[in-house]
Amino acid sequence: MAGRRGGPVSTDVTPVTPVVVRLKLSLLKNGLKQSGGRRAAYIGSAVAVLLFSVLQLIGLIALRGHAHAGSVVVLLVAVLAAGWAVMPLFFPSGDETLDPTRLVMLPLRPRPLVRALLMASLVGIGPLFTLCMLTGSVIAVAHGGVAYVVGVIGAVLGLLVCVALARTVAAANIRLLTSRKGRDLAVLSGLVIAVGAQVVNFGAQRLGSRGLGQLDGPAEVLKWVPPGSAIGAADSASEGSYGVAFLQLALSALALVVLLGVWSRHLTQLMTSPDGSTLQAADSRSRERNSTGLSRLLPAGRTGTVMERSLRYVWRDPKTKAAWVTSLAIGLIVPVFNALQGTGSIYFACFAAGMLGVQMYNQFGQDTSAFWMVAMTISSTRDAYVELRARALALLVITLPYATLVTVLTTAMLDDWPKLPEVLGLSFALLGAMLATGAWTSARFPYSIPQEGYKNVAPGQSGLAFMAILGGMVSAALLCAPVIAGTIWLNVSEGGERWSWLLLPVGTVYGVLITVAGLRLAAPRTARRLPEILALVSKG
Repeated sequence: MAGRRGGPVSTDVTPVTPVVVRLKLSLLKNGLKQSGGRRAAYIGSAVAVLLFSVLQLIGLIALRGHAHAGSVVVLLVAVLAAGWAVMPLFFPSGDETLDPTRLVMLPLRPRPLVRALLMASLVGIGPLFTLCMLTGSVIAVAHGGVAYVVGVIGAVLGLLVCVALARTVAAANIRLLTSRKGRDLAVLSGLVIAVGAQVVNFGAQRLGSRGLGQLDGPAEVLKWVPPGSAIGAADSASEGSYGVAFLQLALSALALVVLLGVWSRHLTQLMTSPDGSTLQAADSRSRERNSTGLSRLLPAGRTGTVMERSLRYVWRDPKTKAAWVTSLAIGLIVPVFNALQGTGSIYFACFAAGMLGVQMYNQFGQDTSAFWMVAMTISSTRDAYVELRARALALLVITLPYATLVTVLTTAMLDDWPKLPEVLGLSFALLGAMLATGAWTSARFPYSIPQEGYKNVAPGQSGLAFMAILGGMVSAALLCAPVIAGTIWLNVSEGGERWSWLLLPVGTVYGVLITVAGLRLAAPRTARRLPEILALVSKG
């Protein structure tokens, strides 16, 4: 091509893909150079993932020839895809190249950038683990040369679909993930892990009791859903159903094209549309938020003010919200899942009260550096007592109805209604004991909770946290000993079941009395140790 003066004009353009891949490798290398601890953590996690991948690969190869191998691998790929879709939402900082807004100032078009980021996404431990699982899945179901060819194509498609799915989800939510609300969402990853662990445990127990045959039904559906269809194609080719295998591969390829198209569209929007930093801080639609009706439902004076502040922490503070949501979920999952398995006990319902009672521990640490404003309002033992009492009442607003609901639900599932009063009484007594010990340990062993990151204890304060939580829980169990002994005695004695209903009022009154006693013991210690408490909780 000739220029205005007849000279040649260079049309060489540097390929974007190698540059972005090298950028990914540089980010990884420079991140490992920052500290020896980070380098050791990365190497240790890489070794652990590789060992787990090898073990899983061996296990999948051992499935070769099994009657239900096809169902197992299809469900495995579906779970992998779900993990790839969810992880960017909870760990957005795990890969700095997930944020394409860092590239908005560069002269890049969406399509070349999509290809480059897709290739860069294949660098890492996650893609290697996924590739091992897909390889093992192909080996488990492929029989014959054609099936292996189809399996190789399916494994590549499956990996690309998983990576493209993660990138599309990240691009669609990048504004959220890089905001404070996104960081709040990331804190809730512990809930996903806790719930997922219980679901996996429940599923494993059901498989152990009923066999792999029950996976055939869901697998029949998922083998037509990408990326499960990519591995299902290898199984179909092994059975000689080449037309079916072609359709399944085509579905996976179509899913990849659609994901890349959606990803490209989101990239275009991110590259061309303004974000909050380019808009005026206050627009015509912004309105001052007035107080909600919550304050009108609470007592007047300091008690209502402290209760409202504590409840707002539960709703707005990321760490407090994560702790509450996790406790609410696990407190329900443990008794309900055990009841579903037919091996549960109605006394597992006390787990709900125990999980929520833990939220009373380290009350002042939840305030972090803002505790100095609370400390300014405490000038006497009476002030400290009202402060602690109001925090306990705020916790009871949620805990009492929740523990009752879980107990009734567990009782209904086990159809053991005669034991409902005694279990409720035991739950209320346990809750009262945990409120009492929580108030005391909040004053005796306060510790700071870092606001950033995933740590719940500031460096150097792990011992305080251990003594506060473990010591408090042991003390609460000892305080509940009279009610526990009464429950055991009524269950083993002849005719004791007729009087078991008394445990409900006894447990309730005992819980109230032990809570008041704990608050009164903690109040003077809190008033005396305010400077020390403030220094400890402000370290984060």
